Amino acid sequence: MTMTITITITMTPPVPSSMHVFFLWILLLSSGNILSDCARVFTIINDCDETIWPAITPGESFGGGGYALRAKESRVHTAPVGWSGRIWGRTKCSFDPSGNGTCLTGRCGSSLQCTASGETPSTLAEFTLTTLEFYDVSLVDGFNLPMSVRPVSGKGNCSVAGCVGDLRKNCPSELSVKAGGKVVACRSACDVFNTDEYCCRGVYGNSATCQPTYYSKKFKDACPTSYSYAYDDPTSIFTCSGADYIITFCGAKNQTQCTYHNNKLHCSGSTMVFTKKWIFNFMVALIVVCLSM
Repeated sequence: MTMTITITITMTPPVPSSMHVFFLWILLLSSGNILSDCARVFTIINDCDETIWPAITPGESFGGGGYALRAKESRVHTAPVGWSGRIWGRTKCSFDPSGNGTCLTGRCGSSLQCTASGETPSTLAEFTLTTLEFYDVSLVDGFNLPMSVRPVSGKGNCSVAGCVGDLRKNCPSELSVKAGGKVVACRSACDVFNTDEYCCRGVYGNSATCQPTYYSKKFKDACPTSYSYAYDDPTSIFTCSGADYIITFCGAKNQTQCTYHNNKLHCSGSTMVFTKKWIFNFMVALIVVCLSM
């Protein structure tokens, strides 16, 4: 059984975003929704300064495949262990009440809820959740938003993947996508020039002949834990086992983030584990303090 839990919290200064994620999980606990041990928890966070529209395929366990996520908001989903799919962000979208519309970048046709891959260029997170879980953040199809994938409470390598820098600021002019006088995305060399060398096809269709190019090296230098071209496997595909995943758009490199699983709250960059009983006692104490003010 799969289950989607939707929680929306607006995060406004001066409270740090990590504290909002902490309280997000308190609300999840207090609502009585206990996540299944066989599920994987995905927390999608928008740390950008504008609304984005996350897209997920297949999206049955992820809000139907797409939705609006305002600046500094989060949503939480659960998916079965065997889930395999893609997550990316769309920008500058406009949809009518029926979910029909368009986006400036990352659109999947004219639908709010995606059932197909997004148009290039877009920053893409990819997952295959088997016994050994594989994940990466790919720039092979270009870049439209900073994005990171952070495993929490997993076993194995479990490194952070992604590109927290903004490639739009240093995108080569020949790859730039502009709107309103601003660079809104950075295309891949394959997308722009469509040659066998840049697209790793034909005689370049294997790891021995498809080598890093001038453009993929620029992407790799800016985002060393991202997948920069088709055969960039050794340094860009990460593995973990039994993890939950935090996907953050426009997040800081060392930002503390939390996820809740197996009745415990786990935070990245911390060895602390908060049990359900601890959080309940904390909530009671917090309520007492608030009532006494």
